[in-house]
Amino acid sequence: MHYHFFLDETGDHGLTFVDQNFPLFLLVGCVFTNNEFKKMEKKINDFKMELFGTREVILHSRDIRRCEGSFQILFNLEIKKKFYERLNTIMSEMNFIIIGSGINKKEHIKKYGKDAGNPYNISLAFIMERLIFYSDNNANSKIDIKIEKRGTKEDGQLLEQYNRIKDSGTYYVDCKRFQNRIDSFNFVAKKDNVIGLQVADLCAYPMARHILIPKEPYIPFKIIENKIYCNNVGKYNGYGLKVFP
Repeated sequence: MHYHFFLDETGDHGLTFVDQNFPLFLLVGCVFTNNEFKKMEKKINDFKMELFGTREVILHSRDIRRCEGSFQILFNLEIKKKFYERLNTIMSEMNFIIIGSGINKKEHIKKYGKDAGNPYNISLAFIMERLIFYSDNNANSKIDIKIEKRGTKEDGQLLEQYNRIKDSGTYYVDCKRFQNRIDSFNFVAKKDNVIGLQVADLCAYPMARHILIPKEPYIPFKIIENKIYCNNVGKYNGYGLKVFP
């Protein structure tokens, strides 16, 4: 079994500033088997051709919500209705697993003060642990990880944390399990138009909104909720979705 794992984020992971309207940092990963990955690419590319006449449009949640760039066509209400109906159907029908970790920065700083850990590091460790737990269903499986480039400094810090996890392990997963399971960890640019990263991006904001306003129904979250990694009784809080502190 070969898994493709795509990581994306929403919110700012820095602790020097907390946006009171969005105090959350969220890291989200989407896991696809090789077969489902190929099906997903075809469905998304067919969708792009149908709506935009090209596969080169990059699905970006923020641009979609604000009808910016290529998504200015969504000001046309008929096109907007068709766009969301088709996209929601695709997201609902695709077979993949979501693993997410959120940090409420305001509460994190309040609880730990100067000792508050880097939200990105905390989230990455949790997500990689759960990725190993999930892939344990296929003991000989291998995982390729892709994450979007953010900047030389930020990417260097993330790679350092990834290597630390892989070399030293975590409290729940020893280093050998990481080393035996993970085949690659690569940074890619947004312009590379990697479909898996766009799917992860489409999952990130709905999950963040659910964490911040859990009692308010939100259709994009309901569509992906049953894809969150869970235990054998269907509980995902603390399993496939962890909110710190």
